[in-house]
Amino acid sequence: MNRIVDEAEWMEAHARQLAQEKAATEALDRIAADRRRLPWLRVKTDYRFTGPAGDTDLEGLFEGRSQLIVYHHMLKPADPAPCAGCSMFGDHIPHLAHLNARDVTLAFVARAPSPEIERYKRRMGWSMPFYQSIDSFGDDFGIDRGFGLNVFLRTDDGIMRTYYTSYRGVETLGTPMALLDITPYGRQETWQDAPEGVPQDAPYQWWRRHDEYDAQPSAPSAARRLARAQA
Repeated sequence: MNRIVDEAEWMEAHARQLAQEKAATEALDRIAADRRRLPWLRVKTDYRFTGPAGDTDLEGLFEGRSQLIVYHHMLKPADPAPCAGCSMFGDHIPHLAHLNARDVTLAFVARAPSPEIERYKRRMGWSMPFYQSIDSFGDDFGIDRGFGLNVFLRTDDGIMRTYYTSYRGVETLGTPMALLDITPYGRQETWQDAPEGVPQDAPYQWWRRHDEYDAQPSAPSAARRLARAQA
């Protein structure tokens, strides 16, 4: 059982803990800055997907934006017991308007047929775009019948793979800020350490209630996208 102490001792112990947490936050900021400087991998294959509106390609998943987060869900055809972990991650997803405002699209993909995906979405109460992957997309990007998350960037030189994670790497990705931190542009706020050419503006000022973004556009201009791949 934990000790019960007076307020002074409690405050002293709390201060030590808070110092550790602040150090961890600063370390995560440095890791995110390094992530934004990772080299890119050009996507050369024409991957295909099926959604409620029909067939599309990887560029179609971007929905016109420059950055794309793809979660590979383990939902299988005629799945009697969809993956609880993947489904818990689906429940983590924030309101997508906050990501869209920073020029980011988030989409799920799975092997299950699109009608089965739509039924499972209704059961779970989800609204994120969710597509059937009909070729080697998952296998080619580290999934191998499991689950994981890939990040892509659409540039003037084509689509680039910028990041990948799986297992415990996805378990904390449940807020707009955590998801933005794994994208090549990050939060696009001026305090962040970002490569030259990344669009940035003042912190906090872009934040909106999720139903206000269309009336008050907040994303830095898409015309300022990085124009070419890193060496």
